[in-house]
Amino acid sequence: MMTLIAFVVTIGILVTIHEYGHFQMARWCGVKVLRFSIGFGKPLFSKTFGKDKTEFVLAAIPLGGFVKMLDERELKAEENPVNYSETDLKRAFNRQSVRKRIAIVLAGPLANLLLAIVLYWGLFMLGVTGTRPIIGAVTDNSLAAQASLKSGEIIQKIAGEPVKSWQDASWILLEQSLENKSVEIEAVNNNNELIQHTLSFEGIDNDAEIDVLKKIGIEMVKPIIPAVIGEIIPDSAAEKAGFLLNDKILQVDNVEMTDWEQVVNTIKDSPNKKLQFEIERAQKIVHIDAIPEAIKEDNQTIGRMGAGVKINKDDLNKVLIELHYSPIASLQKAIATTWDTSIFTLKMLGKMVTGQISLKGISGPVTIASYAGRSAHLGVKTFLGFLALVSISIGVLNLLPIPVLDGGHLMYYIAEIFKGSPVSEQIMLTGQKIGFGLLGLLMTIAIFNDFNRLIAG
Repeated sequence: MMTLIAFVVTIGILVTIHEYGHFQMARWCGVKVLRFSIGFGKPLFSKTFGKDKTEFVLAAIPLGGFVKMLDERELKAEENPVNYSETDLKRAFNRQSVRKRIAIVLAGPLANLLLAIVLYWGLFMLGVTGTRPIIGAVTDNSLAAQASLKSGEIIQKIAGEPVKSWQDASWILLEQSLENKSVEIEAVNNNNELIQHTLSFEGIDNDAEIDVLKKIGIEMVKPIIPAVIGEIIPDSAAEKAGFLLNDKILQVDNVEMTDWEQVVNTIKDSPNKKLQFEIERAQKIVHIDAIPEAIKEDNQTIGRMGAGVKINKDDLNKVLIELHYSPIASLQKAIATTWDTSIFTLKMLGKMVTGQISLKGISGPVTIASYAGRSAHLGVKTFLGFLALVSISIGVLNLLPIPVLDGGHLMYYIAEIFKGSPVSEQIMLTGQKIGFGLLGLLMTIAIFNDFNRLIAG
């Protein structure tokens, strides 16, 4: 239910912002707007507002929207066209200057990009929680090991760019892996010595789903959290088995548990399987038998006990960092983040078209819904960050020069400027067919990838 609600909220906000951009710019340009629709299909709600009696509609299929403006070309195609006055016809979209039409078309994607800037601005001012760029495990014989990167080193710079968190490091490494064969990494070791590493990207098979840290062979440092129970969900397997708060799990099936993560992984791997727990309770050793409940997660059956860990904030503070920025610095960083993400998206799309990277990274509504639900579960800040990222994607994709998208219309209007007259209706009709074909192909790939992820888990 959370996933469904988060998905509807995500699409609802992003579509509304996009269409409002078109709507508001059309009004500023003096164009008569007939309908503002969120969603397609059968109207669930309809209300008329304003001097132009614009119809505002909420439709049944929440996967898009549209702004219908008065256009004489559409009137000719209607069986029973409405007879508008000459005053209204002067306000028709097709009678506007090419500059006004360009402004109206651009307003939708730019509204999405502006939304991303506003969201990032707010997040950076509120503070962003990140993981300190401390190297954890280094895989033997990996690219990281060949570059002499060591566990415990703190990354200072990558390719000359300052690094404040693992999120920064991961993003810069991903960008660099797509553009260069190697990168310079500046780090500080346990003796506080500054060390320069040259990391090669040799042999990395890039794709849009790349886990660049895993392919390089490094992990971020993780806090060692003791296996002490700090929460028990009512009616859960843990409560029924007799676990209590502050119980410390020592062993599971005679295997010593060194931290909470090991306990979680053991339980996950044991759905509906009887496990014997040895715990320390009030300085006494107690044995409890419990059967983890079997649940579905990412198309896999896993075990769950319904118990949460007791977290020591001092342990977390060793690896977590809260980054705050001033309003001006937040705005600058928000603009830079939106710009960098937009350019990165275009680069990835370009490499997909040329076959340099896999098409596996194209996602459809199922994947978007899944990530919307996950981000919502992780809190408001995470969800807003997800919202900003998807808003950038929608803005960039709509600017692509594909007929039926905003970028396709923009292409026609730019051609009109050089040509001196509008593109013929026949060319636009042909372009529309090509555009629908390309979008259909894109959606087919996206849905295939969605189901492939579900099947593969």
